Amino acid sequence: MQPIIGIVADDLTGGMETAAMLVALGVDCGLVTRPALVQHFANSPAVVVAQKTRVISAAEAVRKSEDAAQRLLDIGARRLFFKYCATFDSTDDGNIGPVADSLLALTRATHTGFCPSSGDLARSVFQGHLFVGAQLVSESPKRFDPLTPMTDPNLVRVLQRQSRLAVGLLPHNVVRAEPASRQAYLDHLVAQGVRHVIMDAIYAEDLAAVAALTVDWPLMTGNAPIIRHYPALWRERGWLDDAPPKRPLPAVEGPGVVLAGSCAERTLEQLAAFEQARPVHRIDIASVGSVEAAVEQALDWAGTHLDDGPIAIATSAGPEQVGTAQARHGREGAASFAEAILGRLSAELRRRGVRRFLVAGGETSGSVVEQLGVDRLRIGAYQGPGIARATTEEGEIVALSLKSGKLGPPDMFLPTLESMRHREP
Repeated sequence: MQPIIGIVADDLTGGMETAAMLVALGVDCGLVTRPALVQHFANSPAVVVAQKTRVISAAEAVRKSEDAAQRLLDIGARRLFFKYCATFDSTDDGNIGPVADSLLALTRATHTGFCPSSGDLARSVFQGHLFVGAQLVSESPKRFDPLTPMTDPNLVRVLQRQSRLAVGLLPHNVVRAEPASRQAYLDHLVAQGVRHVIMDAIYAEDLAAVAALTVDWPLMTGNAPIIRHYPALWRERGWLDDAPPKRPLPAVEGPGVVLAGSCAERTLEQLAAFEQARPVHRIDIASVGSVEAAVEQALDWAGTHLDDGPIAIATSAGPEQVGTAQARHGREGAASFAEAILGRLSAELRRRGVRRFLVAGGETSGSVVEQLGVDRLRIGAYQGPGIARATTEEGEIVALSLKSGKLGPPDMFLPTLESMRHREP
């Protein structure tokens, strides 16, 4: 079997969530963090390459994404999917537009679509405008994001500032029209020179319609929820077996740790809920002297608590503290400093016997996975927004849950760490 789909994810948390959604739908899906390793899953129907490309330079993001995409094509992937965040996290420099431009050229496709919507998260696109619940994204907490503040809700404008190619819109009334009408409208856009199409989607039915329209495309882009609508279409076409082999996750014992770098409101709520039962060590990156000093202090603190149960170590902070840290280190410097601390901590904690990690934040997850030397993961089934787990494939098994800072219920930290101690059913 050749892979039906190869997925290029712009961060680790999104890649893990996408793979977990497919696993929950009976689609065997491998995940790697180094493109060269996709060959290990050449016989799987789906393969995810998850790399930290969301906030690096656009040129480097293009290089890494092209490498992942080409290797997926080399193992026979029939189509590509570029996975990014539900809130279209990016800046005027990229990286969604430049990566999409490059993948379109690589696949020699005439056009592609953009569908970030997620009903699970109340993220929707209507008339090209991105909403977070009832708020435009520009009025939501995303406007305060320390790295990718979303201050323009019009995704056609946002993407056009990032891309060399013409951007158009497939509006909601067309998405909900008959398939022939959708195709005719799309053909008209393409005939006018549009190469990138923002797709309105509010409801699950909208995502299903977009999936039906795009299932045969060489390249599609968006958030994970649209991918949930593809397996049924693949089975209708005879591309996918009904009962693929299941590889349940093993039970993993050993101490458990939460490492939180996200400054999202939900992560702050989750830390507060966790602290009702277990201790939290907070690192103020505006005042700490160095990575080494922060790591040493955190390890000393952890040594006095780990034997009693799970702990959390966090650089997460509210907008005021983030502003102070950025004033000292710069916007990107503050984020890099925090990631370096938590990444280094993960490696040191593993050496001290920690085998269960829950990591909050996409960039933090990338740093932790890199420091742990993890390059292949066995993915468990999706349990809900932000709730999925995985185990390493080689050596002494480590259990991981990599979650976006914005996702998951407030009380998820302890139950997720506990679930790692039990074999997946």
